[in-house]
Amino acid sequence: MTSKTEERNARGIPKAPFIADVEEHVGGPDGEVEGSLKSFQDALAKYRFMDNNLAQRRAGLEDKIPDIKKTLMMVEFLQERREGKGKAVDDDLEEEEGSQKPMTTTFELNDTLYAEAELEDTDTVFLWLGANVMLSYKIPAAITLLKSKLQAAELSLKNTIEDLEFLREQITVMEVNTARVYNWDVKRRREKREREQASSVASIKATERDGG
Repeated sequence: MTSKTEERNARGIPKAPFIADVEEHVGGPDGEVEGSLKSFQDALAKYRFMDNNLAQRRAGLEDKIPDIKKTLMMVEFLQERREGKGKAVDDDLEEEEGSQKPMTTTFELNDTLYAEAELEDTDTVFLWLGANVMLSYKIPAAITLLKSKLQAAELSLKNTIEDLEFLREQITVMEVNTARVYNWDVKRRREKREREQASSVASIKATERDGG
């Protein structure tokens, strides 16, 4: 699978070459196929390993992106509320003239457990950054950060999906190459046996004629 002109996709994944002429690829009508078949299997193993890793990355991003969107939506709501442009429809969230009531909300403690809390007017939010790290941000800075993270995650997901599609095409090409080389070798062996049998029969007949 190595070549001076080896093609790769945008993320550097090598393109699998399609073997159009099997005989030329193995080095002639008497060429050995074991080396080619082994290289195909090695390439398939690498492609499948990358496919598995990218599938896990895709699953992680598809979980992460909705969480970022929900967080961004909440922080934007807090900003709108501070600016007096809140769009909440519940009476409990309606602003009184000249003042604001604390906002009652629920937050997730784990997958099935939620708690209720009252949020006072604030210009600061705390964001999880991963690896058990939480930092405080002013609301505008938090919105900028979340939008940046969302954009990066969506681009990463788009690239990952493209890479998965590309990888599966390469896996198919290598599987076709393997089948073509294997079938060519089977046909070659069969034709060789047939020639040997025909030669043997012809030799026997010639011997019988000479003996007669």
